[in-house]
Amino acid sequence: MSEREMEAKLVELDRLLNDPEVRMDPHRVWLLLQEISGANGTAQPIAA
Repeated sequence: MSEREMEAKLVELDRLLNDPEVRMDPHRVWLLLQEISGANGTAQPIAA
């Protein structure tokens, strides 16, 4: 994942968690966290 993609994912995650105008989407939050943690090659799959 490029630095630009990582930054975009972090911005989206921040918005989902901290912007009171944005509806919380837990599935998207976990997906973003999984993608971000996988960027360094140490991600563990999240069980559904």
